[in-house]
Amino acid sequence: MSIKDKLAPSYINNKNPKFLEIDGSFYSGLLIIDYYREYTDILLKNIINTNVNMNITMFYEKQDTYKTIKDLTYFIGNVGVDLKSGNPNRQDIDIAAYSYNDAKYIRKEMQVNNEELYYLYTYITIISEDEKEMERNINKIEGLLQASGMLTRKGNFREEQIYKSCLPFMNNNKDLKSISRRNILTSGLIATYPFISSNICDINGVFIGTNIYDDSIILVDRFDKEKYKNANMCIFGTSGAGKSFYTKLLILRYRLLDLEQYIIDPEREYDKICDKLDGVCIKFGPSSESYINIMDIREDSIEEEKGFLTSKISKLRIFFSLVFGDLDEDKIALLEEKLIEVYKEKGITFNDNSLYNYDENGFKKGFKNTYQMPILEDLYNIFSKDKKTLFFKRKLYPFVFGSLKFLNNYTNVELDNKLIVADIYELGEENLKYGMYIFTDLFWDKIKKDRNKNKAIYLDEIWRLIGITSNKFVASFIYKIFKTIRKYGGSAVAITQDVSDLFSLENGIYGKSILNNSSIKSFFSLEEENILVLEKYSNISDKEKVEIKSLKRGEALLFIGDNHILAKIESSEEEKNIIT
Repeated sequence: MSIKDKLAPSYINNKNPKFLEIDGSFYSGLLIIDYYREYTDILLKNIINTNVNMNITMFYEKQDTYKTIKDLTYFIGNVGVDLKSGNPNRQDIDIAAYSYNDAKYIRKEMQVNNEELYYLYTYITIISEDEKEMERNINKIEGLLQASGMLTRKGNFREEQIYKSCLPFMNNNKDLKSISRRNILTSGLIATYPFISSNICDINGVFIGTNIYDDSIILVDRFDKEKYKNANMCIFGTSGAGKSFYTKLLILRYRLLDLEQYIIDPEREYDKICDKLDGVCIKFGPSSESYINIMDIREDSIEEEKGFLTSKISKLRIFFSLVFGDLDEDKIALLEEKLIEVYKEKGITFNDNSLYNYDENGFKKGFKNTYQMPILEDLYNIFSKDKKTLFFKRKLYPFVFGSLKFLNNYTNVELDNKLIVADIYELGEENLKYGMYIFTDLFWDKIKKDRNKNKAIYLDEIWRLIGITSNKFVASFIYKIFKTIRKYGGSAVAITQDVSDLFSLENGIYGKSILNNSSIKSFFSLEEENILVLEKYSNISDKEKVEIKSLKRGEALLFIGDNHILAKIESSEEEKNIIT
């Protein structure tokens, strides 16, 4: 068989004047024969974003400028005489006047603004597997075109010519040209530009789902630094809208790409998928035997232009702001004094060399381990020695001897897996903020370790860290992560169903900052109250507000860079089984 034989259909039935039948599919054509004299919108905007299967072909025929101006001048002269000398009551006087003015306008644009005249021909072939569906789609497309001010004609008895004209053979059938020809100037060609739908198809992207309007696939490479200002994401949605499923789907797909991922899980939602993907789940709470020493100084914890101890004290001030509440400047200074003292007892000073162990010859053996660091009880004992710090001592008591004494231990967890879930569900509603901050600090150090590797941190129920139950020190730390994580090759993901709580601290400045520092935003179905809050802090339109409210489970409005797309989140059966 020749290539031509392989490409050719097995049969073509052209006996019906309303359609062609080719290999079991039905093809029916439409001609656009006219449209508004002045058209300011994209010509085919209303039909390009539909999910109807069709081929659209446009032919442009450039006309000879000299001949066109000559013909126009001749026409203007003749019609001008008729308008002056003719009967003003004749039926076609208005049509003649319109034609006269149009001709003068076209000639002026060509002579003064160097525009050129084209003939435009537009053909549409609608394809369907079912004859009745084909008829419905033809009526749908005709209605959309007519609503946009375009006149159409069905291709009855001309189906074969339209079908051939829509194939990539540059064959503009002469039987169709006389019916569908329309004048257009160079500036008007802009209105025929067909690529106007918001589709994202990044070359190295991860599959997200499909565009609800046109079924095109959505592939997003959020680590593409040339395309997106950062890799951060916001995922907002009510309970049951599909927010958690979407997050787990991302975790699963990026796990296949060997991405380092760290998840803070206050609701115990990710432990099963962590187990399925051979990750490490750290259960943190009163009954757990996994411990994290908040006083640890890790080798990866140093901040730029700061020393180890300086960096650690600034982070401990944030943690103790959760424990002690708002402190005035005197108490902050007193707290810092005692922190310096407790580290000094372990031989740790502002000299970074004090964080290393040395052999008998004075050579570095390695960074100090967790058992060479102070724990909370050491700080408690320091507070006990000074009457001015009795307030701190009372507040710290539960963390050393009371219900939270599991925080008074040396770190014993291994963090060498590329998927780590911090399960802090056992901490309870009142104490979740402590666990969230401890693991955020821990994972932040992991993210800073190697700038050349992509990694991500997922902060579920982030409102607990930047909402009204938190404080400006913690919120500033989270904002700093979103602002600077890009330079470490990282992605921060904010997840919440309580949008109003997210913007409740300091008039919403931290929530707004995180929203603005996320190149990708995923809005699942939200309640009216949360939509109004979102409207205040983002640039969603009135139409998008209605769309967010009416989204079905598993559907989302995605803001990806400058593109706004209504998407259906898609998964395979195997992925669904792993997640659920």
